[in-house]
Amino acid sequence: MPPHHPAPYHPVAVVLHWVLGLALIGLFAVGLYMTGLPFSPERLKLYNWHKWAGVVLLSLSFVRLMWRLTHRPPALPMAVEAAMPAWQRTAHQATHIGLYALFFAVPLLGWAYSSAAGFPIVLFGLWPLPDFVPVNESLADVLKPLHQWAAYGMAALVLLHVAGALKHHFIDRDGLLRRMAFGRP
Repeated sequence: MPPHHPAPYHPVAVVLHWVLGLALIGLFAVGLYMTGLPFSPERLKLYNWHKWAGVVLLSLSFVRLMWRLTHRPPALPMAVEAAMPAWQRTAHQATHIGLYALFFAVPLLGWAYSSAAGFPIVLFGLWPLPDFVPVNESLADVLKPLHQWAAYGMAALVLLHVAGALKHHFIDRDGLLRRMAFGRP
């Protein structure tokens, strides 16, 4: 395919990409907002919602990983790959690997923190999930900042990913962003 029409991703991959990406941004924003609230029913509600959403996104991440492992993504067009300096190819690969790792690490650290702090997760207020670790205040004190820093790391990688996509779209004009668009170019 010419560089302005590179091979698109499968529609399932596109849906998973955008749902997970937009949900992660929303969940990060809620996480930042809720931690600044004083103790209140609203804060408790948001913490519960944050935990539910984290479990749902963990499940979606698993689905996305299974899809990726069973459906090879389209290769970068040869002209695009040849035009990319080695550091950009390395950044491209490292960003994707880092994002996939953090798709799992962030919610699992949050689940472990919630369990260690003695606050079980009751999915949608209906289904209690098993504690990931036993209640342990010292462990909770370690896990809380790990969850936060992993979330910040994921936010940084999301920004890097978005910046790279926008660079390809507006500066390189190589059509790569259209590979993740709904419908066909």
